[in-house]
Amino acid sequence: MASVHESLYFNPMMTNGVVHANVFGIKDWVTPYKMALLVLLSELGRAGSQLGLLERRRLNRLLLPLLQGPDMPLSRLCKAIEESCPHLASSVHIRLKLMAEGELKDMEQFFDDLSDSFSGTEPEVHKTSVVGLFLRHMILAYNKLSFSQVYKLYTALQQYFQNDEKKSGIDENDMELTNTEEQEGKMEKEELDVPLREEEVSCSGPLSQKQAEYFLSQQASLLKNDETKALTPASLQKELNNLLKFNPDFAEAHYLSYLNSLRVQDVFSSTHSLLHYFDRLILTGAESKSNGDEGYGRSLRYAALNLAALHCRFGHYQQAELALQEAIRIAQESNDHVCLQHCLSWLYILEQKIFDSCVLLEHSVNKSLHFGLPYLASLGIQSLVQRRAFAGKAANKLMDALKDSDLLHWKHSLSELIDISIAQKTAIWRLYGRSTMALQQAQTLLSMNSLEAVNVGVQQNNTESFAVVLCHLAELHAEQGYFAAASEILKHLKERFPPNSQHAQLWMLFDQKIQFERAMNDGRYHIADSLVAGITALSSIEGVYRKAIVLKAQNQMSEAHKLLQKLLIHCQKIKNTEMVISVLLSIAELYWRSSCHTIALPVLLQALALSREYSLQYLASETVLNLAFSQLILGIPEQALNILHMAIEPVLAHGAVLDKGCAMFLVAKCQVASAASYAQQKKIEALESAILNLNEAKTYFAKVDCKEQLRDVLYFQARLFHTLGKTQERNKCAMLFRQLHQELPAHGVPLINAFK
Repeated sequence: MASVHESLYFNPMMTNGVVHANVFGIKDWVTPYKMALLVLLSELGRAGSQLGLLERRRLNRLLLPLLQGPDMPLSRLCKAIEESCPHLASSVHIRLKLMAEGELKDMEQFFDDLSDSFSGTEPEVHKTSVVGLFLRHMILAYNKLSFSQVYKLYTALQQYFQNDEKKSGIDENDMELTNTEEQEGKMEKEELDVPLREEEVSCSGPLSQKQAEYFLSQQASLLKNDETKALTPASLQKELNNLLKFNPDFAEAHYLSYLNSLRVQDVFSSTHSLLHYFDRLILTGAESKSNGDEGYGRSLRYAALNLAALHCRFGHYQQAELALQEAIRIAQESNDHVCLQHCLSWLYILEQKIFDSCVLLEHSVNKSLHFGLPYLASLGIQSLVQRRAFAGKAANKLMDALKDSDLLHWKHSLSELIDISIAQKTAIWRLYGRSTMALQQAQTLLSMNSLEAVNVGVQQNNTESFAVVLCHLAELHAEQGYFAAASEILKHLKERFPPNSQHAQLWMLFDQKIQFERAMNDGRYHIADSLVAGITALSSIEGVYRKAIVLKAQNQMSEAHKLLQKLLIHCQKIKNTEMVISVLLSIAELYWRSSCHTIALPVLLQALALSREYSLQYLASETVLNLAFSQLILGIPEQALNILHMAIEPVLAHGAVLDKGCAMFLVAKCQVASAASYAQQKKIEALESAILNLNEAKTYFAKVDCKEQLRDVLYFQARLFHTLGKTQERNKCAMLFRQLHQELPAHGVPLINAFK
């Protein structure tokens, strides 16, 4: 009866020189690579106590990836063994050579001797160990082979060894060339290494079930934690197609194909793979085995839910809504409350694209807590905090809400949500203009250790949270004039999130913005104008705003005003308050440049009211500085000085270096204007104090290489030194001014008629 039972599951076949066997329903077969591993295990048993403790430890760590991983060429296998134990590598190579160059009976004898590893009172290998199970699988698979299949396996072993010999021969020729032309030899060696890396994964035939599962789990882990170490999208798809060619019903391979298609934003392939994944779950009955009769319906409703999420990701909101309605209908029929809560969360995401309502989200958070779904509840709280931040709620209330969600994270070890929470805090502090607090939160996240176990050498937490925090960190360094440090952070971002990765657009936008600001500071408006197209491709609102800034700097006032008015209407419609205030400040500056100072005041007061209503402290301080400048132009410098003392502290504490310089420059202007009515001695003291403030402003402007503002400061200092009778200092400032003025002509704009 046993033989009949076994024959039901045994279906030997031969493809491309690889012998297959399906033993007791577990697909496994003997390949030349696995025979090389068997030789390694045999030699390891023979060496016994001759191996040192360190060598044995290295070999034990090496064995598991070799047993689970895909087949590899003999040269790479020997190289891996040689790094752990050179003596054992040579023994394995010699043993394989004797077997390949010998006769068929040598291979037969080798497999007969393998069974001795389990004999005796103290066997070399335990039957239930990882190595023991591997040996037993290989022995069973080999014993099931017919004579013709054994001969084909022996032929494949000879070919496997001969391929390595040919490769070694080419390497020896290369080594001879290096004696005469060392550089050429290095280049040839590098070229030979390229196909080996491809062969490291690819195989002449299909992978076994365990190899396939190991390959899929490894690639999925790399895609989540360190995409740079995963296979490229094209290579990974090639391997997945190879897996699916031999086993089309492998559901996990379809799902990894879906994730791989998302990397390159392929709508068709990702949808196709996702549907095939759930189809295979239903066809194979994997769901019904673990979920009883509900397995079929469960796959259907989660298929519809995932399809809705996919369409939402690509911006297909109508298709997403239809798929979500289908998922809700099936979940209600099955009384699946967990699925319904997921649907409710996605329903909020779709609804906020149409109208701003937090009712659904609050209901989702309450229900998620009721059904014991901390992950969904925490995500809901994070979304609520984000909406409240945009609505202008006080920072202390938002931080209290995030503290409550953090308790959930640490209680349930939700590592990913801990990262999201800290990134959220960083963004909120940036929104409110507290750069010091934002920097502290960013450093906190970067210095944290992940709670998730990842392989050695894998970069931890390559998630959107880390991308957001690093981008903020780069921008903070650039604002303080540390452009070299910002470039290093962006370089790290490019390595950590390659251009084809899903979070690459974040650092691309910040990189373009930093380059734009540097070009504007340096007066290279043509370069800044060329960067606008790249910014617009990543963010249309940011692109239009920066195009208006360039036009304003080039004195194309009417074109800039038209753009800013259109942008203002659009931002008010979508309730982007931060951009609305920035646009209003730019419009006010246009009015100054056009000598319409009284018209600028209502615009600035509107910006101030919005910034205070939405608790945007830094924008409020910047608006007050603009108001002070308007009062200076209108001839009331004393009042300008009074409100400057109210606004300058947040700017000096949390502002960018350029804003600090502009603030100190404005203080100096107000001091000089106020000193006109002072007595002679007091006037001299006021002018000397203004010179000190100008020196501080000059230091700030020099730090960010802002030549236009430096020119204005030098001009103003030269006038003050002339008034005080300090000829030498005046001449020095005049000389420096002339150098900058020749480099940056004024284009007919009065030098001291602009705040920034």
